[in-house]
Amino acid sequence: MPGPDPHAPKLLDRVRQVCRRRQYSYHTEKAYVRWVIRFVRFHDTTHPRHLNEDDIRAFLSHLASERNVAASTQNQALNALVFLYEQVLGVELGDLGPLDRADRPKRLPTVLSREEVRHLFAALPPGPNRLIAHLLYGSGLRLSEALRLRVKALDFDGGRVHVRDGKGGKDRTTMLPERLHAPLQRYLKKVRAQHETDCVEGVGSVYLPDAIAEKYPNAATEWRWQYVFPSPRLSDDPRSGAVRRHHRSDSAVQRAVKNAADAADIEKHATCHTLRHSFATHLLRDGTDVRTIQRLQGP
Repeated sequence: MPGPDPHAPKLLDRVRQVCRRRQYSYHTEKAYVRWVIRFVRFHDTTHPRHLNEDDIRAFLSHLASERNVAASTQNQALNALVFLYEQVLGVELGDLGPLDRADRPKRLPTVLSREEVRHLFAALPPGPNRLIAHLLYGSGLRLSEALRLRVKALDFDGGRVHVRDGKGGKDRTTMLPERLHAPLQRYLKKVRAQHETDCVEGVGSVYLPDAIAEKYPNAATEWRWQYVFPSPRLSDDPRSGAVRRHHRSDSAVQRAVKNAADAADIEKHATCHTLRHSFATHLLRDGTDVRTIQRLQGP
């Protein structure tokens, strides 16, 4: 029986290649690679081709019973391993059987009152972090959706935000509150000036998924494809090595919201996601039907 091809890509490289071919985000790619590493190490570095459903079940149960991971973490590990076997190794998995499932905490989402929202925004310094927080509350966006917004996604004339490739890979349209039009437009003038300077210096090309980059070769430097909230610093693209400006860091926004909640003496555990929950709750209290809210917020 012939041995493995010495020139074949290594397992983790194959995981990365398939993630990129399927247009997965870099965040997902890193997470899946980490889970493959943990799975292999759990089984004493045995190659996954020599492991089966029982071994997958043992690892997932270990995460719940020994590592006490959250249910969402266990589900991410399961998704990564299904991806590894079915998309990378070409192995159709059978029934995994019963798993020790991580407990899902039965907690009601935290919701701020309108007065608390006003105090939180008043405590946020002017700038992109405050604009992002306004979009989380005013448009019901997830933080990741707000950070990935491109300039062309903002429809000021129609008062809408077009969310592309949201959770579950779905697109949707939500509202863009009129009170945000002027501050966003003023902010975008500064971003555009920065982008034009970057272009002159040869670093004005933004990341685009491969399919879009191939279809529109010049899109990477076009203004409408730029991030609404670019990073204040240039960095090396971890995939291509190109120097470019990625979108703003999620941790910077999360830290700003936490600090503002502390400064406003809000006793509730207020986070970026709290603003999204508050958006839905306040619309519901104003008489908006649940179906409309679900359409605006997405899955």
